[in-house]
Amino acid sequence: MWPAEDEPGPADSESEARGVWRYEHCTRATLVVDAADYFLLIQEAMMKARRRIMLIGWDFDTRIALGRGRGWLNIFKRRHPPRRLGAFIVWLTRQNPDLKIRVLKWNFAAFKMFFRGSMILDLWRWYKNRQIELKLDSAHPMGCSHHQKIVVIDDRFAVCGGIDMTADRWDTREHGDGERLRRAPGGRRYMPWHDLTMLVEGEVAGALDELGRNRWRIAGGEAIGQLPHQPESPWPDGLEPQFTDIEIGIARTRAKWNGNGEIAEIETLFLDMIRKAKRFIYAENQYFASRKIAEVIAERVAEPNPPEIVLVNPLFADGWLEQEAMDTARARLVETIKAVDTHQRFRIYVPHTAGDRPIYVHAKLTIVDDEMMKVGSANMNNRSLGLDSECDLLIDATRPANAGCGEQIRAIRHSLLAEHIGAEPGEIAGLLERYGSMHAMIAQHPQPGRRLKPLPARELNELEKRMADEEWLDPEDPGDFFEPIVGAKSKRAALFRKLHRPS
Repeated sequence: MWPAEDEPGPADSESEARGVWRYEHCTRATLVVDAADYFLLIQEAMMKARRRIMLIGWDFDTRIALGRGRGWLNIFKRRHPPRRLGAFIVWLTRQNPDLKIRVLKWNFAAFKMFFRGSMILDLWRWYKNRQIELKLDSAHPMGCSHHQKIVVIDDRFAVCGGIDMTADRWDTREHGDGERLRRAPGGRRYMPWHDLTMLVEGEVAGALDELGRNRWRIAGGEAIGQLPHQPESPWPDGLEPQFTDIEIGIARTRAKWNGNGEIAEIETLFLDMIRKAKRFIYAENQYFASRKIAEVIAERVAEPNPPEIVLVNPLFADGWLEQEAMDTARARLVETIKAVDTHQRFRIYVPHTAGDRPIYVHAKLTIVDDEMMKVGSANMNNRSLGLDSECDLLIDATRPANAGCGEQIRAIRHSLLAEHIGAEPGEIAGLLERYGSMHAMIAQHPQPGRRLKPLPARELNELEKRMADEEWLDPEDPGDFFEPIVGAKSKRAALFRKLHRPS
């Protein structure tokens, strides 16, 4: 039997206790907000690849346009790369016969390929190309998914965050109401979309490459060796890093499967960060449906002097099934927290455009006291804490190697707040000093353009309450997917009854 994914690489007891697989040196790192910038940067980085590109994701749509290059109207300008992802990957192999490209994609999402027209032709071209290998990841219990969003280039450069290279992701930080480029490959318009990811360089990229190579093997691929050191970095030209010469922690989630043990580092890290908050927590996340996270938040807001907690969420989940699973659980958890939040320190906000359209939040970021920042693929739901394969990156300014990083983390928080309320990043420090808190600034400062609005309360019917309380669609354990069918839920306490309310 192959060794488990978590066996390679050193991990000290302190890291394990804090929910971190390992810390690695990072020469340069920067947070990229929204896919318009990310698609341009990743295209440039992939054009610098010399030996290997690993694309690991929940979904890939070969029809999307990455950024610069030739489209259908200038297809004969061969000196320029194609803009479409599928053609671009083939073009890369033609420019460099030594380049190997491996694409790892969740198997269930593969069903979408048959409804994507030209994507079938792209995959056929990939299949015939010996430098490209596509593998569908089904190495997880039934009901779980492969949810990581990682790119690794030559073991020197990597990406880890929440942005998938698929449709309905592209948007700018302005989230303009009339943005003409915010269209799916077939021309369909989609709602404004907010997302982010982290670009890293150095030994941390090598660790992510190791994680990716092990995941490839667990998914049924051949063993892939480590590359020799590459002298040139694929870091995009002209991109100023926000962080230099720091340590970055890596945290993972994976369900137990076929001899590979369970990994719940992200859950431990999430709860540790919430418990350590002294002044505030600023978070952006697609969901808020985890009983364990809500329980710790309830404990914190019940304290005499609780931290301020700002959570930026979408108005509703993407898709009917997700709405039934996540939105109903969120309503129940918010109701429980509100009962003990006498200081009103916990609030959920929804970003809106200048035209008052809700912006979908797909980002997965948590900042605590401007000292700890976690970015990755994990949501605040049960799936991300115990079922799906996830990967997050942590920058902890309290570690000696990261002294001074708090200023950069604060700048990131201010930049995100400015984006959401239609202000300039340089204004946020003064506004926070004037109003005294993020909650007060959001409530009192005029927001004539983009704005943050409190999440409206939702009334649930009895069926929705039962679905949320019993975690039918977002269980904490893979075996719980079948409990509503066999009636096993009645044998244990439900979500709402399990949630501990501090006295």
